[in-house]
Amino acid sequence: MSIALPSSPRPVQRPLLLVAGITAAVLFIHIWSESQTRSWVLLIGVGLGIALYHAAFGFTAAYRRAIVDRDLSGIAAQAVMLIVAMGLFAPVLAAGEIFGHAAGGAVAPVSVAMLTGAFIFGIGMHLGGACASGTLFTVGGGNSRMMVTLAFFCLGSWWGTLDLAWWRALPGLPPVSLGKELGYGPAVALQAGLLVFILWGLHRLGARFRQPLGWHTSPDFGRLLRGPWPLIWGALALAVLNAAMLAVTGRPWGVTWGFTLWGAKTMAVFGWDPTASAYWNQDWTAAALARPLLSSTVSVSNIGILIGALAAGSLAGKVGPTWRIGFRPFAAAVIGGLMMGYGARLAYGCNIGAFFSGIASTSLHGWAWIAMALLGSVIGIRLRPLFRLDGVPAKKP
Repeated sequence: MSIALPSSPRPVQRPLLLVAGITAAVLFIHIWSESQTRSWVLLIGVGLGIALYHAAFGFTAAYRRAIVDRDLSGIAAQAVMLIVAMGLFAPVLAAGEIFGHAAGGAVAPVSVAMLTGAFIFGIGMHLGGACASGTLFTVGGGNSRMMVTLAFFCLGSWWGTLDLAWWRALPGLPPVSLGKELGYGPAVALQAGLLVFILWGLHRLGARFRQPLGWHTSPDFGRLLRGPWPLIWGALALAVLNAAMLAVTGRPWGVTWGFTLWGAKTMAVFGWDPTASAYWNQDWTAAALARPLLSSTVSVSNIGILIGALAAGSLAGKVGPTWRIGFRPFAAAVIGGLMMGYGARLAYGCNIGAFFSGIASTSLHGWAWIAMALLGSVIGIRLRPLFRLDGVPAKKP
């Protein structure tokens, strides 16, 4: 199947495209003088923003379609993304280094805190309207309600750090890397087989592929530049760009630490004293808070995603915020943002840092995260009509 461009595409929004291009260029040059690594991270972030926007690659919407409409399309695209990323990650993680610097995966404990955080996040993402990466690319594309979600996501992430010591004291298992336990080849084969088995099982239970993945879509420069992209293009682009992030920084793609830092810096401006927090009294967190935002690779990556999404939206001619949100959808954005931020801090990340990068790193916690997030999703989906969100088109993240 192929996905055709609209017969009359919208005009390119040249002023906004120029803003995106100039912003990216100025930041790249500025950061280059301090860190070539972070400059490349900015470009990777721009690529991620373009891919997320043009493929409308929303994790949240894929889960909602799977649960409500029994549509496997988004889940299948995520499975492809994970399998490709696993294959790209494996040799780097097995070697433990790349390009002369150390490299490690996103591996974290399976604990009460992690499981609870993933569950809370799962509820919140259906109220907020997207996961962390979805929030970024929709904000970059001009979605005003998601701007509210982003603001409270940052606040919730900061809030989570204040309680983190209590949560981390609860029982848990040590981090488990299947690659280290079984060898990366067998671990990748095991995880890929499990993903295929899950898709097969869901299909046997009546779920169907209700959207074209775009396997046979022929290359087209116009479609690549202006969108929309088939789901499979988005899946492959995200896998390759996550591997690029691992190669450049030595760590896989993450999102929510940037939100935590943004939230903490904002609260410090309003008079919050970080020295009163055990979390922010650690050497590395205190140093991160003291340094400029552009000193954080995750923060730079997030800014790149915003710029990339703005560029993609401008090329598609679709950037145009609607400022009338409505009280209930606004309340849902506030509650959902807070829940996602708080949950992500407990759960070592979101759909990206915990699930995508976790499973690509063969970490057991990635599987535990998605199981709990899907349980939370069932509740979050049931709550959506209370906030008048049941009319939101499922194709939007």
